[in-house]
Amino acid sequence: MTPAPKVPLQALAPAKINLGLFVGPPRADGRHELVSVMQSISLADELTLEAAPADATGDEVLCPGVAGAPAENLAARALAAFRAATGWDAPPLRLKIDKRIPVAAGLGGGSADAAAALRLATAASGLGDESLLLELAADLGADVPAQVRPGRWLATGAGEILEALPDPVAPIGVLVLPLAQGLSTAAVYAEADRRGKLRSAAFLGERRGALHQAFDLGMSLHTDPELLRNDLEASARALCPEIRTALKEAREVGAEPAFLSGSGPTTIGLFPRTNGLAAAERAVAGLAGRSPMPVAAHTVGADFAGVRGLT
Repeated sequence: MTPAPKVPLQALAPAKINLGLFVGPPRADGRHELVSVMQSISLADELTLEAAPADATGDEVLCPGVAGAPAENLAARALAAFRAATGWDAPPLRLKIDKRIPVAAGLGGGSADAAAALRLATAASGLGDESLLLELAADLGADVPAQVRPGRWLATGAGEILEALPDPVAPIGVLVLPLAQGLSTAAVYAEADRRGKLRSAAFLGERRGALHQAFDLGMSLHTDPELLRNDLEASARALCPEIRTALKEAREVGAEPAFLSGSGPTTIGLFPRTNGLAAAERAVAGLAGRSPMPVAAHTVGADFAGVRGLT
Protein backbone atom coordinates (compact mmCIF):
# COMPACT_ATOMS: atom_id res chain seq x y z
CA MET A 1 0.00 0.00 0.00
CA THR A 2 1.33 3.44 -0.96
CA PRO A 3 2.14 5.50 2.14
CA ALA A 4 0.16 8.70 2.62
CA PRO A 5 1.94 11.68 1.03
CA LYS A 6 3.86 13.96 3.38
CA VAL A 7 1.68 17.03 2.98
CA PRO A 8 1.00 19.92 3.29
CA LEU A 9 4.21 21.26 1.81
CA GLN A 10 5.16 24.62 0.38
CA ALA A 11 7.90 25.93 -1.91
CA LEU A 12 8.78 29.14 -3.71
CA ALA A 13 9.14 29.12 -7.50
CA PRO A 14 11.57 31.93 -8.38
CA ALA A 15 11.48 33.69 -11.74
CA LYS A 16 14.54 33.52 -13.95
CA ILE A 17 16.33 36.13 -16.02
CA ASN A 18 18.71 35.47 -18.89
CA LEU A 19 22.21 36.94 -18.52
CA GLY A 20 22.93 36.70 -22.21
CA LEU A 21 20.75 34.77 -24.67
CA PHE A 22 22.20 33.62 -27.98
CA VAL A 23 19.91 31.72 -30.34
CA GLY A 24 20.70 29.30 -33.15
CA PRO A 25 18.46 27.58 -35.70
CA PRO A 26 15.67 25.18 -34.76
CA ARG A 27 16.50 21.50 -34.30
CA ALA A 28 14.58 18.53 -35.70
CA ASP A 29 12.32 18.63 -32.61
CA GLY A 30 11.40 22.26 -33.32
CA ARG A 31 13.33 23.70 -30.37
CA HIS A 32 16.08 26.23 -30.97
CA GLU A 33 19.69 25.71 -30.00
CA LEU A 34 20.71 28.35 -27.48
CA VAL A 35 23.39 29.49 -25.10
CA SER A 36 22.33 31.42 -22.01
CA VAL A 37 23.12 31.99 -18.36
CA MET A 38 19.90 31.52 -16.43
CA GLN A 39 19.75 33.31 -13.09
CA SER A 40 17.02 32.90 -10.47
CA ILE A 41 15.68 36.01 -8.73
CA SER A 42 13.61 36.67 -5.62
CA LEU A 43 10.41 37.51 -7.51
CA ALA A 44 8.62 34.19 -6.98
CA ASP A 45 5.32 32.34 -7.07
CA GLU A 46 4.39 30.33 -3.98
CA LEU A 47 3.13 26.75 -4.37
CA THR A 48 1.33 24.67 -1.74
CA LEU A 49 0.80 20.91 -2.13
CA GLU A 50 -1.92 19.43 0.05
CA ALA A 51 -4.47 16.64 0.12
CA ALA A 52 -7.32 17.15 -2.33
CA PRO A 53 -10.94 17.14 -1.09
CA ALA A 54 -12.37 13.68 -0.36
CA ASP A 55 -14.56 13.77 -3.48
CA ALA A 56 -11.69 14.59 -5.88
CA THR A 57 -11.17 12.09 -8.69
CA GLY A 58 -7.65 13.23 -9.53
CA ASP A 59 -4.99 15.81 -8.80
CA GLU A 60 -6.16 19.44 -8.89
CA VAL A 61 -4.27 22.62 -9.71
CA LEU A 62 -5.64 25.97 -8.57
CA CYS A 63 -4.08 29.09 -10.04
CA PRO A 64 -6.47 32.03 -9.42
CA GLY A 65 -6.34 34.88 -11.89
CA VAL A 66 -4.63 32.91 -14.67
CA ALA A 67 -6.61 32.13 -17.81
CA GLY A 68 -6.74 28.65 -19.28
CA ALA A 69 -7.91 25.26 -18.10
CA PRO A 70 -6.13 24.11 -14.90
CA ALA A 71 -5.22 20.79 -16.54
CA GLU A 72 -3.23 22.72 -19.18
CA ASN A 73 -1.06 24.38 -16.50
CA LEU A 74 2.58 23.36 -16.84
CA ALA A 75 2.69 22.51 -13.13
CA ALA A 76 -0.23 20.10 -13.62
CA ARG A 77 1.69 18.43 -16.44
CA ALA A 78 4.75 18.19 -14.19
CA LEU A 79 2.79 16.48 -11.42
CA ALA A 80 1.23 14.02 -13.91
CA ALA A 81 4.65 13.29 -15.44
CA PHE A 82 6.12 12.60 -12.00
CA ARG A 83 3.35 10.15 -11.14
CA ALA A 84 3.76 8.36 -14.48
CA ALA A 85 7.54 8.10 -14.18
CA THR A 86 7.61 6.87 -10.57
CA GLY A 87 4.35 4.91 -10.40
CA TRP A 88 3.34 7.00 -7.39
CA ASP A 89 -0.34 6.24 -6.78
CA ALA A 90 -1.00 8.26 -3.65
CA PRO A 91 -4.51 9.73 -3.25
CA PRO A 92 -5.38 12.89 -5.22
CA LEU A 93 -3.53 16.08 -4.31
CA ARG A 94 -4.29 19.76 -4.69
CA LEU A 95 -1.58 22.14 -5.89
CA LYS A 96 -2.29 25.80 -5.17
CA ILE A 97 -0.28 28.47 -6.97
CA ASP A 98 -0.13 31.99 -5.58
CA LYS A 99 0.89 33.76 -8.78
CA ARG A 100 3.27 36.71 -8.40
CA ILE A 101 5.40 36.36 -11.54
CA PRO A 102 3.74 38.06 -14.55
CA VAL A 103 2.36 35.64 -17.14
CA ALA A 104 3.83 35.46 -20.68
CA ALA A 105 6.52 37.90 -19.59
CA GLY A 106 9.83 36.21 -20.41
CA LEU A 107 10.49 35.44 -16.74
CA GLY A 108 9.87 31.69 -16.87
CA GLY A 109 6.98 31.77 -14.40
CA GLY A 110 5.18 28.71 -15.75
CA SER A 111 8.46 26.83 -15.95
CA ALA A 112 9.31 27.84 -12.37
CA ASP A 113 5.95 26.47 -11.21
CA ALA A 114 6.55 23.19 -13.03
CA ALA A 115 9.99 22.82 -11.46
CA ALA A 116 8.61 23.60 -8.00
CA ALA A 117 5.82 21.05 -8.52
CA LEU A 118 8.49 18.40 -9.23
CA ARG A 119 10.39 19.35 -6.05
CA LEU A 120 7.20 19.17 -4.02
CA ALA A 121 6.22 15.79 -5.48
CA THR A 122 9.63 14.35 -4.63
CA ALA A 123 9.41 15.61 -1.05
CA ALA A 124 5.83 14.39 -0.62
CA SER A 125 6.45 10.92 -2.05
CA GLY A 126 10.02 10.17 -1.04
CA LEU A 127 10.56 9.02 -4.64
CA GLY A 128 12.82 10.23 -7.42
CA ASP A 129 16.05 12.19 -7.39
CA GLU A 130 17.45 15.26 -9.13
CA SER A 131 18.46 13.32 -12.24
CA LEU A 132 14.88 12.11 -12.72
CA LEU A 133 13.51 15.60 -12.16
CA LEU A 134 15.90 17.02 -14.76
CA GLU A 135 14.82 14.34 -17.25
CA LEU A 136 11.15 15.16 -16.68
CA ALA A 137 11.87 18.89 -16.78
CA ALA A 138 13.56 18.64 -20.19
CA ASP A 139 10.36 17.18 -21.65
CA LEU A 140 8.28 20.01 -20.19
CA GLY A 141 10.12 22.98 -21.72
CA ALA A 142 13.46 24.69 -22.34
CA ASP A 143 13.34 26.85 -19.21
CA VAL A 144 12.28 24.13 -16.75
CA PRO A 145 15.55 22.22 -16.15
CA ALA A 146 17.47 25.27 -14.89
CA GLN A 147 14.72 25.89 -12.34
CA VAL A 148 14.68 22.42 -10.78
CA ARG A 149 17.48 23.65 -8.53
CA PRO A 150 17.34 27.45 -8.74
CA GLY A 151 20.53 29.45 -8.90
CA ARG A 152 22.85 30.29 -11.79
CA TRP A 153 23.28 27.87 -14.70
CA LEU A 154 24.93 27.91 -18.10
CA ALA A 155 22.30 26.38 -20.37
CA THR A 156 23.00 24.95 -23.82
CA GLY A 157 21.24 22.58 -26.21
CA ALA A 158 17.65 23.80 -26.06
CA GLY A 159 18.09 24.60 -22.36
CA GLU A 160 18.35 21.00 -21.14
CA ILE A 161 22.18 20.82 -20.93
CA LEU A 162 23.20 22.55 -17.72
CA GLU A 163 26.49 23.48 -16.08
CA ALA A 164 26.44 25.01 -12.61
CA LEU A 165 28.04 28.43 -12.24
CA PRO A 166 29.09 30.04 -8.96
CA ASP A 167 26.57 32.32 -7.31
CA PRO A 168 27.45 36.01 -7.16
CA VAL A 169 29.70 36.95 -4.23
CA ALA A 170 26.94 39.35 -3.15
CA PRO A 171 23.33 39.44 -4.35
CA ILE A 172 22.78 41.59 -7.44
CA GLY A 173 19.92 44.09 -7.41
CA VAL A 174 17.33 43.52 -10.14
CA LEU A 175 14.74 45.97 -11.45
CA VAL A 176 11.80 44.22 -13.13
CA LEU A 177 9.74 46.35 -15.53
CA PRO A 178 6.70 44.39 -16.71
CA LEU A 179 4.38 45.51 -19.51
CA ALA A 180 0.61 45.22 -19.62
CA GLN A 181 0.61 42.92 -22.63
CA GLY A 182 2.13 39.46 -22.73
CA LEU A 183 4.20 37.98 -25.54
CA SER A 184 3.96 34.42 -26.79
CA THR A 185 7.36 32.75 -26.70
CA ALA A 186 6.45 30.86 -29.87
CA ALA A 187 5.55 34.11 -31.66
CA VAL A 188 8.86 35.74 -30.73
CA TYR A 189 10.87 32.75 -31.92
CA ALA A 190 8.81 32.64 -35.13
CA GLU A 191 9.67 36.30 -35.74
CA ALA A 192 13.34 35.52 -35.13
CA ASP A 193 13.11 32.69 -37.66
CA ARG A 194 11.48 35.03 -40.16
CA ARG A 195 14.28 37.55 -39.74
CA GLY A 196 16.82 34.79 -40.29
CA LYS A 197 19.59 36.26 -38.12
CA LEU A 198 20.27 33.12 -36.10
CA ARG A 199 23.67 32.13 -34.74
CA SER A 200 25.90 29.42 -36.16
CA ALA A 201 26.98 26.41 -34.12
CA ALA A 202 30.52 27.81 -34.08
CA PHE A 203 29.36 31.15 -32.68
CA LEU A 204 27.25 29.44 -30.01
CA GLY A 205 30.28 27.39 -29.01
CA GLU A 206 32.38 30.53 -28.70
CA ARG A 207 29.70 32.27 -26.59
CA ARG A 208 29.41 29.25 -24.34
CA GLY A 209 33.14 29.33 -23.65
CA ALA A 210 33.18 33.09 -23.12
CA LEU A 211 30.25 33.04 -20.71
CA HIS A 212 31.64 30.09 -18.78
CA GLN A 213 35.00 31.79 -18.34
CA ALA A 214 33.51 35.18 -17.48
CA PHE A 215 31.16 33.90 -14.79
CA ASP A 216 33.70 31.46 -13.36
CA LEU A 217 35.99 34.46 -12.91
CA GLY A 218 33.29 36.54 -11.21
CA MET A 219 32.31 38.61 -14.24
CA SER A 220 31.58 42.26 -13.54
CA LEU A 221 28.19 42.55 -15.19
CA HIS A 222 28.49 46.19 -16.19
CA THR A 223 31.81 45.87 -18.03
CA ASP A 224 31.01 43.40 -20.84
CA PRO A 225 27.59 44.23 -22.33
CA GLU A 226 28.12 42.00 -25.40
CA LEU A 227 28.00 38.90 -23.20
CA LEU A 228 24.63 40.04 -21.86
CA ARG A 229 23.11 40.54 -25.31
CA ASN A 230 19.64 39.06 -25.96
CA ASP A 231 19.24 37.82 -29.53
CA LEU A 232 15.44 37.88 -29.21
CA GLU A 233 15.25 41.59 -28.36
CA ALA A 234 14.80 42.88 -31.92
CA SER A 235 12.09 40.32 -32.67
CA ALA A 236 10.27 41.06 -29.41
CA ARG A 237 10.45 44.83 -30.03
CA ALA A 238 8.94 44.32 -33.50
CA LEU A 239 5.94 42.63 -31.88
CA CYS A 240 5.81 44.95 -28.86
CA PRO A 241 7.31 48.44 -29.51
CA GLU A 242 6.65 49.45 -25.88
CA ILE A 243 9.78 47.47 -24.93
CA ARG A 244 11.92 50.33 -26.25
CA THR A 245 10.31 52.74 -23.75
CA ALA A 246 10.82 50.30 -20.88
CA LEU A 247 14.51 49.94 -21.71
CA LYS A 248 14.84 53.73 -21.67
CA GLU A 249 13.05 53.92 -18.29
CA ALA A 250 15.42 51.36 -16.76
CA ARG A 251 18.50 53.22 -17.93
CA GLU A 252 17.17 56.57 -16.75
CA VAL A 253 16.89 55.28 -13.17
CA GLY A 254 20.47 54.01 -13.19
CA ALA A 255 20.32 50.37 -14.29
CA GLU A 256 23.57 49.15 -15.84
CA PRO A 257 22.87 47.26 -17.98
CA ALA A 258 19.21 47.02 -19.07
CA PHE A 259 17.98 44.29 -21.41
CA LEU A 260 14.99 42.20 -22.40
CA SER A 261 14.17 39.20 -20.22
CA GLY A 262 13.97 36.00 -22.25
CA SER A 263 11.40 36.33 -25.02
CA GLY A 264 9.92 39.41 -23.33
CA PRO A 265 8.21 41.73 -22.98
CA THR A 266 9.61 42.31 -19.46
CA THR A 267 12.67 44.55 -19.22
CA ILE A 268 15.36 43.87 -16.62
CA GLY A 269 17.74 46.41 -15.13
CA LEU A 270 20.74 45.25 -13.10
CA PHE A 271 22.42 46.95 -10.15
CA PRO A 272 25.58 44.84 -9.69
CA ARG A 273 27.49 47.14 -7.37
CA THR A 274 27.44 47.14 -3.56
CA ASN A 275 23.94 47.40 -2.01
CA GLY A 276 22.32 46.47 -5.34
CA LEU A 277 18.93 45.66 -3.82
CA ALA A 278 18.76 49.11 -2.21
CA ALA A 279 19.62 50.65 -5.58
CA ALA A 280 16.87 48.62 -7.26
CA GLU A 281 14.41 49.77 -4.59
CA ARG A 282 15.40 53.41 -5.23
CA ALA A 283 14.84 52.82 -8.95
CA VAL A 284 11.33 51.52 -8.21
CA ALA A 285 10.65 54.66 -6.16
CA GLY A 286 11.88 56.74 -9.10
CA LEU A 287 9.24 55.09 -11.29
CA ALA A 288 6.34 55.72 -8.91
CA GLY A 289 3.05 55.86 -10.76
CA ARG A 290 4.19 53.57 -13.57
CA SER A 291 1.72 50.89 -14.60
CA PRO A 292 2.26 47.98 -14.34
CA MET A 293 4.23 48.65 -11.18
CA PRO A 294 7.95 47.87 -11.28
CA VAL A 295 9.43 45.35 -8.85
CA ALA A 296 12.73 45.36 -6.98
CA ALA A 297 14.31 41.92 -6.58
CA HIS A 298 17.72 40.28 -6.14
CA THR A 299 19.54 37.19 -7.31
CA VAL A 300 18.99 33.97 -5.31
CA GLY A 301 20.36 30.44 -5.02
CA ALA A 302 18.85 27.02 -4.35
CA ASP A 303 18.27 27.60 -0.62
CA PHE A 304 15.69 30.26 -1.46
CA ALA A 305 13.36 27.68 -3.02
CA GLY A 306 13.64 24.75 -0.61
CA VAL A 307 10.56 22.69 0.22
CA ARG A 308 9.20 23.26 3.72
CA GLY A 309 6.50 21.54 5.73
CA LEU A 310 3.42 23.36 6.99
CA THR A 311 2.05 22.67 10.46
